[in-house]
Amino acid sequence: MLEYYNYIKSLHLIFVITWFAGLFYIPRLFIYQIEASQKPLPDRDILGQQLKLMAKRLWFIITWPSAILATLFAIWLLVLMPGWLQQSWMHVKLGFIVLLIIYHLKCHHIYNQLQCDIIKWSSGQMRMWNEGSTIILFSVIFLVIVRDAVNWIYGVIGIISLAIILMMGIKFYKRIRNKNPNA
Repeated sequence: MLEYYNYIKSLHLIFVITWFAGLFYIPRLFIYQIEASQKPLPDRDILGQQLKLMAKRLWFIITWPSAILATLFAIWLLVLMPGWLQQSWMHVKLGFIVLLIIYHLKCHHIYNQLQCDIIKWSSGQMRMWNEGSTIILFSVIFLVIVRDAVNWIYGVIGIISLAIILMMGIKFYKRIRNKNPNA
């Protein structure tokens, strides 16, 4: 079975990439849906229906299947390489994967609300939420490449720094948008 390892790993990485593509884009669609809900008729209805359709297709044709397949191939890799479960970097990585699954499920909850025209988030809050998957991606990639959970303190400091930079970028962009609404 080890002769298939590189194929399984490749498939795992392909579905991780498409899963994250969905997780990066779905909050953007949420932002657009929230902003469309504040437009006058008939724009609100036309945009709202189109954005709901786009979100539905992204969520159920790309994001959910990718999440499931990435997870299945990851489990298969762990079956082939059970020694990884003894390594501390893998424990930290799996912790971030749990966070990713929670993030995914919360996105599903938001998706369901928006499909029913229930809006509980502002577009600004959703922009902040949008960065969650970016922070998780950075964390997982560095753990997989560096494979050193001993330096996790430096990693946490780096992730916090990244989050601060992202939040500052969002605030800066908001100021630009307030000055020029077409930006």
